[in-house]
Amino acid sequence: MTVALSRMPVLPAAKARRGFGWVPAGLVTVAAVVVLWRFGVPLRDLGAFGGYISLGVMLPGVLLWRALGPGGGSLPADLAAGLALGYAIEVLVYLPARALGAPMAVVAWPVVTVVAFLAVPRLRRHWRGSGVRVPLWWAWAMSGIVGYLLAWSARQFYPTHGLTWPGNAGPYVDMPYHLALVGELRHHMPPQFPAVLGEPLSYHWFVYAEMAATSWVTGIEPQTLLYRLAVLPMLAATMVLLAVTGWRLAGRPWVGIESVVATCLACSPALHAGGELFPAASPFGAWLSPTQTLGALLFAPVALALVGLLRGGRGRWVVVGVLLLALTGAKATYLPLLVAGLGLVLVVRLLTDRRVHRPALAAGGFAVAGLLIAQFVLFAHGSQGMTVTPLDTMRRLWRAAAELSDPEMAALPLGLALALAALYVAVLAGVWAGIAGFFVRPVPGDDPPPGGAGAGGRWAALCDPGVLLLGGIGVAGVGAVLVLGHPAASQLYFLTSAKPYLAIVAVAGAGVLLRAFPGAWRVAAGALAAGAGLAVLVAAEFGVEMPVRGLRPADVALPYLVLGGVLVVVAAALAVWRKPVAVVLVALACGFTVPAAADRAVRQVGPSGGSQPMIPEGGVEAARWLREHSGPGDVVATNLHCRPTVRRHCDSRHYWVSAYSERRVLVEGWAYAGSTLARTPETTESYLRIGFADPLRLAVNDAAFQTPSEQTIGRLAQKYGVKWLFVEGVRETPDVGRFARLRFRMGECAVYEVIAR
Repeated sequence: MTVALSRMPVLPAAKARRGFGWVPAGLVTVAAVVVLWRFGVPLRDLGAFGGYISLGVMLPGVLLWRALGPGGGSLPADLAAGLALGYAIEVLVYLPARALGAPMAVVAWPVVTVVAFLAVPRLRRHWRGSGVRVPLWWAWAMSGIVGYLLAWSARQFYPTHGLTWPGNAGPYVDMPYHLALVGELRHHMPPQFPAVLGEPLSYHWFVYAEMAATSWVTGIEPQTLLYRLAVLPMLAATMVLLAVTGWRLAGRPWVGIESVVATCLACSPALHAGGELFPAASPFGAWLSPTQTLGALLFAPVALALVGLLRGGRGRWVVVGVLLLALTGAKATYLPLLVAGLGLVLVVRLLTDRRVHRPALAAGGFAVAGLLIAQFVLFAHGSQGMTVTPLDTMRRLWRAAAELSDPEMAALPLGLALALAALYVAVLAGVWAGIAGFFVRPVPGDDPPPGGAGAGGRWAALCDPGVLLLGGIGVAGVGAVLVLGHPAASQLYFLTSAKPYLAIVAVAGAGVLLRAFPGAWRVAAGALAAGAGLAVLVAAEFGVEMPVRGLRPADVALPYLVLGGVLVVVAAALAVWRKPVAVVLVALACGFTVPAAADRAVRQVGPSGGSQPMIPEGGVEAARWLREHSGPGDVVATNLHCRPTVRRHCDSRHYWVSAYSERRVLVEGWAYAGSTLARTPETTESYLRIGFADPLRLAVNDAAFQTPSEQTIGRLAQKYGVKWLFVEGVRETPDVGRFARLRFRMGECAVYEVIAR
């Protein structure tokens, strides 16, 4: 059977409920305003942010998307895609504007765009759009999903990330790092690693340029953007675009909604207490990884446009080119995944059609060009610690489950790592079992998919360019997790990036199975419920506690093997009785994941946990005083390098001085510096245990605080151009004030100006 893969259908006017589609979206918008005000965002900031994002980013982006994009989309699709395109252009305009010392020039592009679409008669029609309407239930469903993500933000993130001390004293460990990069992009182009003077920034940093541009235009504090505002529109637009892509791929609106739900909640069966052996990739890290959030948003309209273009649809490649250019510096994971997906389209269609698929070849050229720009221009040949290290992910997962040390993890037997990899792939196959729907026999009378000509017969739907593209992206994400390695396990972001497209293909394939025979829905519902109940029983009977020192692999694998054995037995029985094997097996496998997904849905809107404070009283105020009384080119030295933790070694993920001062620091924290990550593969130790790459500089820096004198402090000024000293522990360093001028003090934090001699 094939799924009726088609372009986005235009709903007849008689089936559209006019005038009510705005109600659910309006309710979510009002709820967002109330929540943000409740968590400390001034109404002035809310108005400035909403006005700028709506009129200065989304509106011109929508006009350009309608003029240059695929066309024929609904209003939600146009708004979401227009926002993504607007962000891309905003960043690409801000970079040269900042380099020229005129960051406010970023407002020129929306003004010019809007004036052009008002003044040029041929462009005025794009103010109206296509007139395509979405079903009212679809609008309510999408608003419910966005509302759920808002509730998650309000319960899990906002309470632990306040805007004033002590609410902002204990953020997630990476948040000061993100904030430091926003400050860097507010004042410098090209950017450097702000916590280590002169260190190149080999990182995907375009999202920080976007926040810097928004901060300049609106006057909003970077912390308010990072901790409250910037992620919300990106996340909402991404969800809409994924739903539209699923709808366009399968020709059925429910596929898009189910794909978004699966993207958020689908995960491996929860068969062990205390932890997951195979953690699920999900959008619930959106606030903690803004680079991933912007990358997901920019990639979603690329996938949407290519699904149409690869099928011979209309549209101009300039939109794809602009979005891919912005992706080069937004998130490094997406372009390799796109190249893999397009490569699969080229290979399969060459085998089936005996000719090159030209749209896929053209798109591949854009993607490869983007990869080259990213690698040789933005990242300067750097890998940021990413290496080809097969099974590194499996070793790290087992280290967490069995509480191994880093040397023990490095010495993990190859056989165990291979067994874990096989189990991992089997679990993923169960989670995305719906893909099997593309391998069943076609039902007579089904419409063939557009773009499937030449493939024909049983494999028509499977060979559809849209299915191949999204499926190839998903498979490449899984492959990257198994083949690549990183000191901080950042290879998992490949699967996070690919998960939405695995979800779309799996849900579309499940739709094929549900049309396989009359009553398939009832059979699938029964098997789904049976799978959920069986997963609960197996977990209770065979599950073990994780993590625990000395955990045995056999105990961990046993519950998965039991569920796999059930699938084998059921498949054999159904084959003998000549019953619908595929429908039952897919529903059973998906049912195994239902308890974990339900638990995740509840936990994500539960109360948040606390975190250990890392910023002392007076620290934020002292750093902001320094920001207001120094120049962007001034260099700061500090005695702060290590986060306050119970670890015996120095956890050098310390970035709040550079974050709140928005100044470059001689040496603050170095854990994420390229010079640190590049040395990690040479040792079995964690990157958090590796010392600073330039011990002499660190010694000179620390001498100024440990043994302050005219010579030690003067050397900082003469050799490194240090103009300011930022000190925590004023009582422990009283002699600093004898050789530098005290300019500000609050609590145990003080700012000194180095006296020129």
